[in-house]
Amino acid sequence: MSTIRFANGRVVTAAGTLEGATFTLAEGRIVSIDAAAGPADQEIDLAGGIVVPGFIDVQVNGGGGVLFNDALTPEGIDAIGRGHAPYGTTGFLPTLISDLPEAIARALDATDEAIEAGVPGCIGVHIEGPIINTARKGIHDPAKFRRLDDALIELLSRPRKGKVLLTLAPEMVSLEDIRRLAAAGVILSVGHSDADYDTVAAAFAAGMTGVTHLYNAMSPLKHREPGVVGAALDDQSVFCGIIADGFHVHDAALRVAMRSRPLDRFVLVTDAMPCVGANVDSFELHGRTIRVENGCCLGADGTLAGSALDMTGAFRHAVTRLGLSIEDAAAMAATSPAAFLGLSHDCGALAPGLRADWVCLTQDLQPAGTWIAGAPIA
Repeated sequence: MSTIRFANGRVVTAAGTLEGATFTLAEGRIVSIDAAAGPADQEIDLAGGIVVPGFIDVQVNGGGGVLFNDALTPEGIDAIGRGHAPYGTTGFLPTLISDLPEAIARALDATDEAIEAGVPGCIGVHIEGPIINTARKGIHDPAKFRRLDDALIELLSRPRKGKVLLTLAPEMVSLEDIRRLAAAGVILSVGHSDADYDTVAAAFAAGMTGVTHLYNAMSPLKHREPGVVGAALDDQSVFCGIIADGFHVHDAALRVAMRSRPLDRFVLVTDAMPCVGANVDSFELHGRTIRVENGCCLGADGTLAGSALDMTGAFRHAVTRLGLSIEDAAAMAATSPAAFLGLSHDCGALAPGLRADWVCLTQDLQPAGTWIAGAPIA
């Protein structure tokens, strides 16, 4: 066992926020958390900063100069993870933007291989599309869209080493399809959908438990046509991903959403592209050039194409512009995504028995170090 003492700062634990703390670790997990000062193998001076649970990002298209669609290998996943680690991400799902069935199969296998190889932070895969609605395609390529058939259901339903998250438009599938996938353990999220309220509510009842980037690429809330947004805000149990970067959604719209339903059902995501963790001003997506300008990723026609957001940036935005407490922002960046993925028994909080994943932040909420399983990675 080893001990680490955090001094001169706050530590956000599952039992409350402490003014300093000592962690006892063994085999990459937290054995105990002691609020009292005492001898330790290592002391970390927070200099007025804070320690929060390691961030879990369920939507990571790329990072470190790599786009997952173009690097469906354990090495590609590792490069993406290392691009995000300096910003506090200790768990992530590499995300495949709508692609052909053979690419989906390779993405699933590559994620299994990455987990088997011990790639730091990789906990599963997110398949975003291609069963989505052209009317809400966003930057996705309609040439890749397809119907959900038995072969694709079988592929997605095979046992995997990590979690499988699938974003689809519920109006493009049957309720029985949703039930089959959910019963097989696939986590289902509504996204890129033009569905009406009743269709989405029925999909939630059939087993869909998430909403991909709330407000973006979905039918909006209107007073007689509540759409996907209305169904999501009306439901008190599904998890809603939000991109808090000031570009994708107006801050006021996010504040309204968070006042309408439980905060622990919101999940901060980045929807990050290769520019996170890399000095690039453009990249290619399905043959189209995406430019990175002033922290925003844009297609040639001005369509938002993922983001240049990192998880510390999302956390900081939630606190400084959305008005959340440090504790609530930490829950949305770590505890809630772990619950969404069914991993609360393993990660997502600082508590005895859980994986020793944390991030140190400065007083002004800048990243100051990331640990995965008790070992510094950035």
